[in-house]
Amino acid sequence: MAAALAGRTILVTRPAAQADALCAAIEAQGGRAWRLPLLDIAPIYDSEAFAALASSLDDYDFAFFVSANAVSHGLAGIRAHRAWPPGPQAVTVGPGSAAALRDAGFTQVLVPGERFDSEGVLSLPEFAPDAITGKRVLILRGDGGRELFGDVLMARGAQVSCFTCYRRLAPDVDVQTLASAASAGALDAITLTSSEAVRHLAAALTTDAARVLAVPVFAPHARVAEAARAAGFTHVVLTDAADKGLLAGLCAHFAAG
Repeated sequence: MAAALAGRTILVTRPAAQADALCAAIEAQGGRAWRLPLLDIAPIYDSEAFAALASSLDDYDFAFFVSANAVSHGLAGIRAHRAWPPGPQAVTVGPGSAAALRDAGFTQVLVPGERFDSEGVLSLPEFAPDAITGKRVLILRGDGGRELFGDVLMARGAQVSCFTCYRRLAPDVDVQTLASAASAGALDAITLTSSEAVRHLAAALTTDAARVLAVPVFAPHARVAEAARAAGFTHVVLTDAADKGLLAGLCAHFAAG
């Protein structure tokens, strides 16, 4: 797979703080990583709210971090007031956020072995109806997002509390430069990693949209791939999860010509 991306320009649309690893992996395969964040992540500074959360942590059986952003911003706010207590079991959706938790000092992280989303977490035996009834679950999340996890847990008899620790913002997108690159054949692939980012890009496409929509899109989750198809992208490749899956999908696609 050496230099499988040589001469290829790949658009990386992750938030700026989360793009380094994928960009480095693309460049290690000979490609050019073009950074164009489609979402900005901003912490929520509410010391009083975090203090109240920190004081109640011992009451929870599980703390579900919906993303690596929830790990970084949630833990920062809590640890400004206290260390993480031994009681709540840390839970998250996939390998990236699990690695962030381990880097933050968690030695035991509950994470699905496959299907890295809310449905995957809900399929774990710890969240089966007979296991979760009466348990208290804290969800650390950003603003907006899906309500599925909390709704299902409450239907199964759990007591659920949600805490918003970061915001998603839509940055300006340089659509003209993007469209010009697509028209000139200077853009070989687009990576899209969230449905919200897909919608933001699609809404911004007012110039030569057809050219951009014809560029192959690589998505690491079926829900993101479906959002890309709904937005009008004509060539959507569903890859395995996380940066590793995206890179493997890109390399396999271009190695095959």
